[in-house]
Amino acid sequence: MTTTSPITAPDRRVSKAAVGDEPPRRRRFKPGAGRQHHAGPFAYFALVVVGLGSIFPLYWTLVAASRTQDEVLDTTPPLIPGGNLFNNLEAAWEQANLGKAIVNTVIVSSSITVATLFFCTLAGYAFAKMRFKGRGALMTAVIATLTIPPQLSVVPLFMMMSDIGWGGQLESVIFPTLVSAFGVFFMRQYLLEALPYELIEAGRMDGANNLRIVWSIVLPVARPAMMVLGMLTFVQSWNDFFWPYLALNQQNPTLQVALGQLSASYVPDQSIVMAGALISTLPLLVVFVIFGKQIVGGIMSGAVKG
Repeated sequence: MTTTSPITAPDRRVSKAAVGDEPPRRRRFKPGAGRQHHAGPFAYFALVVVGLGSIFPLYWTLVAASRTQDEVLDTTPPLIPGGNLFNNLEAAWEQANLGKAIVNTVIVSSSITVATLFFCTLAGYAFAKMRFKGRGALMTAVIATLTIPPQLSVVPLFMMMSDIGWGGQLESVIFPTLVSAFGVFFMRQYLLEALPYELIEAGRMDGANNLRIVWSIVLPVARPAMMVLGMLTFVQSWNDFFWPYLALNQQNPTLQVALGQLSASYVPDQSIVMAGALISTLPLLVVFVIFGKQIVGGIMSGAVKG
């Protein structure tokens, strides 16, 4: 009598040896990646402290400009604006001839800013994307000028302006600062990453010369960096005091030189000085309000890469 073994169901398990060992897949994203992180109480506290610290000097200028000399120099200075603002503004305007000073400062700052953007963008493009002999040595020489203190060039520059006949004229302040080494280096570093060679080659294949490439390709690409450089240059030119004080006279001053005249007396009226400082600050605030979005966008364009 024969016995039969019971029929068993086939084993559906597939051994790893039959299909090969599959390596575990790596996670492309870390846990929590892509989620929006919310700021905690410490972050808000730090932002409030930094914000108040940044606004307080401007607020104190407004308070001091609206008070009298005795109230500003009191043992417990006031923290609330007073009612003497317009009188102090009028006094500062008349004593320092701020009308002519503002016009001169606008001319000087605008001329320097436009010239700096033009020449620094051209030089930055040449150093970044063009091939010529001595490019590295020239770029090294440009960077080396940043290490030279500007005070060393005051005497020869003053003698040069006097020989040309520009002593006391706005040209003596504008022309020595038409281009800056920092601007050249800044635009070069930006165009190295932001301007691909393929765009330049495509323009040359279409028959465009160097000027056409600069106008149609380089300038649109360099616009964010130009906004940042323009803002920095304009603020620096607007607040410059040392060289305009030496090159200009009291009859043809810039704004900072005129403000220096307000505090040049034996006992200067601090409320009037603060009123003049408030007048000099308002144009910069207007410029930032108008171009603030473009300036911040230009700064952030170099921080995030797509």
